[in-house]
Amino acid sequence: MRNTARLAGISALFLVGLLPAAQAQQTGWGEGNKLESTEIVVEKNRVIELPEANRNFEKFRIDPPQLQDRNVTYRFNEYRLPEHFINLPMRVLTIRQEELSKLYGNYVKGGFGNYGTVYARGYFHNKRSDKASFGAEVGHLSSANGPVENSGAASSFLQAHGDMYQGNLTFGGRLRYERDMRHFYGYDQSQEITPDTLKQIYNRFAVEGHFNNLIDVKSGLKYEGKVGLHYTGDNYNAKETHLFAGAKTSYNLSKESNILVDIDLAYTNLEGLEKHGRGFFKVRPAYTRQLDKLGLVLGATIAYTGDTINDARKFNVYPALEATFQAIENKLVLFAGAGGDLQRTTLYSLSQENPFLNHNQYIADVNKGLEFYGGVNGSIGRFVSFTGRVAHQSYRNLYFYNNAFGRDSAKFDLVYDDGVTKVLNIFGQLTFNQSEDLRIGIKAESNSYSTASLEEPYHRPEMVVTAFGSYNLYNKILLNTELYYISSSFGRIFREDGTSALRETDSVIDLNLKADYRFSPRFSVFLMGNNLLSNKYQRLVNYPTQGISVLGGATYSF
Repeated sequence: MRNTARLAGISALFLVGLLPAAQAQQTGWGEGNKLESTEIVVEKNRVIELPEANRNFEKFRIDPPQLQDRNVTYRFNEYRLPEHFINLPMRVLTIRQEELSKLYGNYVKGGFGNYGTVYARGYFHNKRSDKASFGAEVGHLSSANGPVENSGAASSFLQAHGDMYQGNLTFGGRLRYERDMRHFYGYDQSQEITPDTLKQIYNRFAVEGHFNNLIDVKSGLKYEGKVGLHYTGDNYNAKETHLFAGAKTSYNLSKESNILVDIDLAYTNLEGLEKHGRGFFKVRPAYTRQLDKLGLVLGATIAYTGDTINDARKFNVYPALEATFQAIENKLVLFAGAGGDLQRTTLYSLSQENPFLNHNQYIADVNKGLEFYGGVNGSIGRFVSFTGRVAHQSYRNLYFYNNAFGRDSAKFDLVYDDGVTKVLNIFGQLTFNQSEDLRIGIKAESNSYSTASLEEPYHRPEMVVTAFGSYNLYNKILLNTELYYISSSFGRIFREDGTSALRETDSVIDLNLKADYRFSPRFSVFLMGNNLLSNKYQRLVNYPTQGISVLGGATYSF
């Protein structure tokens, strides 16, 4: 209001000042003309009042435009720059791949020991490859002397093997030759015998081929097969030819169920003083089902053998039933089942098990009749695992070794129980495995035999206990040890005068030790000791074993 009044007063003064000037211009300025005194009164009594404005609080409302159909046409222009104009200075960050450790696929090792022992071993293999895997092995172990005169021995082998990978299929094979030389030194040492008449040499050949698609994770059908030939010959003109083939298949019906079918075929021909052939066939279909923690196997085994010894049953049917229950997840599994099997027995396998076998033997398949079993396996913590199993078994034509009749008592004949041999088998194992540096364990197996016609289960011990351990010290010193106990067994010897006697072998307690020291990843030395407790015992009647034997040597990898 004050500012308005001031403006009004100034305007009035300005107008009043202009009025005399206008009159003077009309009449002119003269000396007689004088400015009269005038009093101007300015009144400030007017008050300017403005009317109250109406405020509108309503928001503006804009109606959305109406949608209309319209066709939009897009045009894409592709622009390309010449390659020499492109400059990508940026650097792509990647995770550095872990470098593979250098792989030495070959090694040779050799050593010498007491008893005139010579040891040599070679292993040769290709390096890492996703196309094929192949290699060869050669080995020799011989002792010029033994615990008694004319007890030297020698074993050699040569093997080549390989696998080829074609997509999800794997094809492979194996060739192997073995030569075992032994002396029948279990004779009466007071007799004068020509050493050449004591010598036995086994020559074994093996040719095998196999195929499978086990690495095909997408296929619901998994299969593997094999075919091969084993040949065995000895110094007494025995010749065995063993042809065999087999296949295993598994088809997934679902995530919880499968169908399994296993097939084995074989034909074995043995020539000696007589010639006879034996056919063999076995098929095992089964259905498996997983029901939460319960697993079931429902199947049967149908088998045929061409044996005639002890009126062998040619056609046999066995159950193949098993149930497993996971009592504690990943910690404790209980299992039980019923089954049976027909096992092919050949001169090839028997001569490896007992090289002092007599010539012209009658060989029969082992018929494991009805078997009931149950057990448990699991783990305690991270490092301890255990297994326990109890089984009641019934056998027909289970073979035993007994000293031969008369002057050949240093050799062993195959004898069979005329009837059913019952066996109570108990097995247990406890293992502590801490990574790859420390591993110790103990396992025990007991077999209580009940024979039908034999007075004793010849040369089959009832108890075998083994304690074992290995330790890797800073990847420099490698230690392996084994302490085992084998209970006594029995054998009946026959004298020239027609009399005989039942002999009991010694109980065996033996300690073996092996130590390796690595100077570098390529070169190391080793020292092995057997029968370090220096116990003199007979594992077979009339056959003493070597005392303390020590073998030392070196290994070179390349």
